[in-house]
Amino acid sequence: MNTIELKINGRTYEAKVEKNYTLLYVLRELLDITGPKEGCGTGDCGACKVLIDGEAVNSCTTLAIKCEGKEIVTIEGIADGPNLHQIQKSFVEKGAVQCGFCTPGMVISAKALLDKNAKPTRDEIRAALQNNLCRCTGYVKIVEAIEDAAEKMGGENNE
Repeated sequence: MNTIELKINGRTYEAKVEKNYTLLYVLRELLDITGPKEGCGTGDCGACKVLIDGEAVNSCTTLAIKCEGKEIVTIEGIADGPNLHQIQKSFVEKGAVQCGFCTPGMVISAKALLDKNAKPTRDEIRAALQNNLCRCTGYVKIVEAIEDAAEKMGGENNE
C-alpha cells in the first residue's frame, strides 16, 4: 500500500492505494466521489471521464498513483456549489441528459473542449465526444447542448 495525496475539485485527499488501483476505483470506492460512472471499465465508453490538468481522461484506465500532484476535476467540481455550470444548464435545457449515466462524462468532455475552443463547429464537438458512448437515443441533443453552452458562455471561460 502506498499513501498518496490527490487534489480533487480543489480539495486535497489522502488515500492508501495499491499500485494497480485505478483512479475511478479510488474516486468511487475510497473517496465516495461517485459522479464518474463505471461503464465498460476498458476506456471505451467515457462514462468515467474526469479532467486531469484540463484534459478529459478515462479514470477507469488511469492508475491513481500516477495522478499525485495533478489537478483532478470530476463532475462534482464543475458546478459552483448549487449553481450549475453553463454546460450543465444547457444539457438540462436541451434535454441532453436522457438516462443520465453517460452525462457526467459528456459534460467533462464538453468542458475540456470549450476550455480550449470557445466556438467549436459541430464536427469539432462530435470529434470531442468520439470516446463517449450514449446508449439511449443518440447525440443530437448532446451536440445541441454543447453548442448552446458555447453560445451562452460567449467564448469566455465560465469557471
